Amino acid sequence: MSRPADLSGDVTGLLTAIVEALDMPMPSIHEDDEREHYRLLERRSSDVRIALSVLLRFPGSGALDDTIQDLRDRTKRNPVTYTPFASEEHGGDE
Repeated sequence: MSRPADLSGDVTGLLTAIVEALDMPMPSIHEDDEREHYRLLERRSSDVRIALSVLLRFPGSGALDDTIQDLRDRTKRNPVTYTPFASEEHGGDE
């Protein structure tokens, strides 16, 4: 994946951490999995919003690196625990 030339490595790192936090597999069609997916997405979205708010309020030396690490730590603390959706392939010649 190529990086846009006008973004610094640190900004690209922040954007990557945000994508990693919010990029979750779709849940299975079971209601419990859908509910857990929604809760996890809500939790991770809140984590991203809070981290970005703190970064904007307290920008300083090392703040961007700290925000990236904080987002990655929060994402690890809130793993996907629901069953991801699995498509069933039907038919076809093999």
